[in-house]
Amino acid sequence: MGVAGTSNLYGEQQLALDVLADRIMTKRLLHSGVVGNVLSEEVEEVICMSKDCNGLYSVAFDPLDGSSLVDVNLAVGTIVSIFEGCNLLQPGRKQVAAMYILYGPRTTLVYSTGDGGHEFAMNQLMEYTLVKENLRIKAQANIYSPGGLRNLFTPAVDGYVRELEERGCKLRYSGGFVPDINQVMIKGTGVFMYPHLKGHPNGKLRLSFELNPMAFLVEQAGGAASDGHGPILDRVPLGKDDRAPVFIGCKEEVALAEEYIARMEE
Repeated sequence: MGVAGTSNLYGEQQLALDVLADRIMTKRLLHSGVVGNVLSEEVEEVICMSKDCNGLYSVAFDPLDGSSLVDVNLAVGTIVSIFEGCNLLQPGRKQVAAMYILYGPRTTLVYSTGDGGHEFAMNQLMEYTLVKENLRIKAQANIYSPGGLRNLFTPAVDGYVRELEERGCKLRYSGGFVPDINQVMIKGTGVFMYPHLKGHPNGKLRLSFELNPMAFLVEQAGGAASDGHGPILDRVPLGKDDRAPVFIGCKEEVALAEEYIARMEE
């Protein structure tokens, strides 16, 4: 609990736990012997361990996603994106691995190296043991998680949400990206969105730290992730602060979002 008295590069007040999580992650990665570059959401510059990244990896991470939920004791998480070599500003499809850790009633980890997504749980010895191999997401959703103020939705997004509700989709939104994506991954159904909003065409979530790793994991489970016009994983980040709208989860619901946007916003 408590604030650190500092802000991150996005002007967001940092909690003491934000700073601690960032320090732990950065220290462990830099001493791993296999990481050349590290980029944290909490700091401004890439930490470079080696100018020659041949045989090494670069890691972008959000050390404590959803930290604003800490004071009300809701689930938070860590998100990690991994590339080969020095360049972190590549399309997400070039990731060699991605993972998130969810700190809830249980501590669980979902990761992929491009051969399916797998769930692990931490046991009493603080070891991760395999819980479920090859997580699969169904084609259709029965729950949806909408980020952003609804009165700022564009007509296309508002129409899309109304259709989801008319089809019986139930609203399940925790306010945390990791628990909401984990709900889709583990239940095998659902769609999360943080769309473009009136006055905010790029949404809120960042490609490098949040969208690329989650899109990688969801696609590995048979789902889809789109910015409303095409796959998230095909976008080339313009910088470490690059943001994009996102519709992520069941393939049919993601495709439906693209249809609404193409039809009503051309």
